[in-house]
Amino acid sequence: MSEQEPRTPDDGGAAGDGDATTGGDDERSRLVDRLSRFVEMLTGSSVELRPYAPLEDAPLVESDVPTGHEEVDRYWLNAPFAYASITYDDEENEHYYDVVEPSLSEFDAELLETLYDDIRDPLLFKQGLDGDPEQTLKEELRDRLQEYGVRIDTATFYTLFYYLNRRFRGFGKIDALMHDPNIEDISCDGYSLPLYAYHDEYQDIETSVQFDEEEELDSFVIKLAQQSGRHISVGNPVVETTLQDGSRAELALGEEVTPRGSAFTIRKYSAEPFTPIDLLDFGTYNLEQMAYLWMAIEHNKNIIFAGGTASGKTTSMNAISMFIPPRSKLISIEDTRELSLYHDNWLSAVTRERLDEAADVTMYDLLRSALRHRPEYILVGEVRGKEAITLFQAMNTGHTTLSTMHADSVQTVINRLENEPINVPRPMVQSLDVLCVQTLARFEGERVRRADAIAEIEGIDQRTGELDYATAFEWRAADDTVREGNRNLLDEIREERGWSQTELLKEFRRRKRFLDFLSQQDITQYRQFTAMINRYYADPEGVMERAKAAADGPLAGMESGSDDGVGSEAEAGAGLD
Repeated sequence: MSEQEPRTPDDGGAAGDGDATTGGDDERSRLVDRLSRFVEMLTGSSVELRPYAPLEDAPLVESDVPTGHEEVDRYWLNAPFAYASITYDDEENEHYYDVVEPSLSEFDAELLETLYDDIRDPLLFKQGLDGDPEQTLKEELRDRLQEYGVRIDTATFYTLFYYLNRRFRGFGKIDALMHDPNIEDISCDGYSLPLYAYHDEYQDIETSVQFDEEEELDSFVIKLAQQSGRHISVGNPVVETTLQDGSRAELALGEEVTPRGSAFTIRKYSAEPFTPIDLLDFGTYNLEQMAYLWMAIEHNKNIIFAGGTASGKTTSMNAISMFIPPRSKLISIEDTRELSLYHDNWLSAVTRERLDEAADVTMYDLLRSALRHRPEYILVGEVRGKEAITLFQAMNTGHTTLSTMHADSVQTVINRLENEPINVPRPMVQSLDVLCVQTLARFEGERVRRADAIAEIEGIDQRTGELDYATAFEWRAADDTVREGNRNLLDEIREERGWSQTELLKEFRRRKRFLDFLSQQDITQYRQFTAMINRYYADPEGVMERAKAAADGPLAGMESGSDDGVGSEAEAGAGLD
């Protein structure tokens, strides 16, 4: 680590916001200290504002591992202020997530409450002015401490700064959890209950963070809603919103709908969206599937990504959308902002909720408006209501659409589309080309996200009247492999482009090699990935030549006809027929 490692002293106290006892060696020293502070309050004191020096100053955080627990992991969350300590309790066979933050003495805790009140107004006055907000807070803290005549060391100064910054500019008690890139979700089920997090490595794990008082949790939920521009109250106790950092939050206030008190679930936002290369690295899709979806996107095929909660539907839709040709007119419509693309001709729209229903702007309203913008591609966050009719009308009128839906199989998607409350007529469902069903499953003891099935909608069976579909790819859970079926969609593309079968195979294999090259070069930054795809669209042969040179051998060998995992043209053709 570049930062100083979190340290565990031999006699460290408990971490967090709990009180730590302080005092002099005897009554005389305490009296002298009080008199000294009284004099400084009258005359003022001098507080030095300098950077925290880990090797010189006292440590800000220190903690002991609980008895009976073994620490299995430790890493910084917000160095040098907070770190995560993952412990394992062998008796209970459970992992625990301990947030270790600076401890506060009784005096420091009282001082902190006073500082909260006295610093708030000056910070609001200076909000929006030029300058570093953190530096502004440090200067305000220094000025107030000098006014109070308080003597503190550098470590205590930065401890106070941490808690002030956490409250004014961060997420309060959950701020450290929000800093952890390994955490996907944070959930609170009520007051006096530990918060749970979904960790990339340890899955659902109990944390040391909790809201002890009902009023404290209520205030926190109200603050989250207000900061994101939403209203929550006893009369309107459930709110879905987007937080200031882009994370999704589902909030519930009071005991009207959640008997154990206010509750919330936060789906953390990733500032750097996943690319198709990330999905390849995760094993969600393989090269064959990714090249197939690339061809489908470029040739204006309509796609729905379905799956259960946390299966990665929106993540995959966002990633696959990076294949949209440059300069194509793109409009996205969402309830909460999640999509992130590097596309110049992109209009992003978000629904609006108000107390007055007449002032609401729904997904249905936005979708109708979007059609007047003459988009070539429409991305809809989730299909779940009457907007689906308009969406499928857009498909039928030549607008390429991508969307997500909660469903665990291809047939479930079709059933949901055709029945209440969506009610899309079966003839209109035919305009859908591809269904990608994703799943969150377990393989060899680990949770993995996989494309469970990719199916092609073939039309209505004239004999039975049912909607026919064919499975192009199917995931086998037993050995984590993919079975390939017929891909008639590629034949449609071949006919549209006027290609021969050989030309189709050549283009399909070239795209697989290009994606493999990007994966080998670790091109996972979304702007860089999109730029590479745009270059491919502009000059595919030239880009492949440069890719061969950059690959320094292996790619050139594949291009010249060596085995690249695709096999011969005859073998590849069997999968494309």
